[in-house]
Amino acid sequence: MALDARGLTPLLQVYDMPRSVRFYRDLLGFEIVTTSPVLGQDRFHWALLRLGDAELMLNTAYEFDHERPVEPDGGRTTGHNDVGLFIGCPDVDAAYEELRGKGVQLKEPIVTGYGMKQMYLRDPDGFGLCFQWRASTVSAQ
Repeated sequence: MALDARGLTPLLQVYDMPRSVRFYRDLLGFEIVTTSPVLGQDRFHWALLRLGDAELMLNTAYEFDHERPVEPDGGRTTGHNDVGLFIGCPDVDAAYEELRGKGVQLKEPIVTGYGMKQMYLRDPDGFGLCFQWRASTVSAQ
């Protein structure tokens, strides 16, 4: 019998929770579903976020503020280049225009050789995000 999986919810370790929350909530439109105890404005150690059917968890990389270095640890974040979150998005062009209008740094959508329209950007911690959908085909005349 095959496993009965009902989704996937990645957990990302973030350096600055308020900054990450503002990025995912205010710029990308994720809603905060639940959090660990609130410590202040957008300050908690863990959160579950949702945008449509996509879920994402954020967790602070440092349990206590006194453990957190003044600047992000480059050694810790180097591996973020190896992580890519691909989010289904039926209208990649509209998403691009909306995010560009909000001042988000992102690349123009492309159509891959395997037929996906994709738009790439990075979150404040350097994790790669790709909004994608199967590209519509143009019939030859």
